[in-house]
Amino acid sequence: MKREQVQERHAEGHISATHVIQNPANPGEWIVFFKKSAGRSYFLVDENDEVESFSSLDDLIETVRGLGYRLGTPEPRSGEGGAP
Repeated sequence: MKREQVQERHAEGHISATHVIQNPANPGEWIVFFKKSAGRSYFLVDENDEVESFSSLDDLIETVRGLGYRLGTPEPRSGEGGAP
């Protein structure tokens, strides 16, 4: 799914989950895929319909944020630090 399509479907609430996984073809890179509420999954692809891969998680996160996703810092679990 191209970036514009991801933005539209995310804004419409049609994407139920977003996953980041290690690229099976290149373990030094990461790919992102989106699960639609109907259960189908789509990789993020570029204008040439090639799966986009990222060597840096920072770049991947920046791209996902640019698609309209808000990413926060997880709260520490009980016993893992933070305020008592």
